[in-house]
Amino acid sequence: MLSDQSRDKPSGMLTHFWKNSTLFRFLLVGGINTLVGYGIFALFIFLGLHYTLASLLGTLLSILFNYFSTGRLVFREKGLGKIPRFYLGYLVGYLISLCALFALDRLGVDTYLAGAITILAMVPINYFLNKNMVFRA
Repeated sequence: MLSDQSRDKPSGMLTHFWKNSTLFRFLLVGGINTLVGYGIFALFIFLGLHYTLASLLGTLLSILFNYFSTGRLVFREKGLGKIPRFYLGYLVGYLISLCALFALDRLGVDTYLAGAITILAMVPINYFLNKNMVFRA
């Protein structure tokens, strides 16, 4: 529970949620992970790599970064033992998102809108996969 003083301070509420809500940490760390992933991709483009190679290498490296940030900051997990399950979780999430994009395309939904819908839908799915498949107790 928040004390009366903490409720009045935004920083107190943020601290409370950070300490007590795995989902809150997942959303914040996910935003950071997205920025890092894009930064890695952009760096490779800047270095002259073709976008296909920049995307592949950026994805592989950002997944590794995400493992450590999500594992440590969100699920309080340390070590390297769950990296294979983390990559598998990403693969499962990727396949689910492809199926969603395919279904939305068949329904005639604009591709940009379908991508946005899929991204939003994948947040709880990825949280579930990480919590129950990758970083389960």
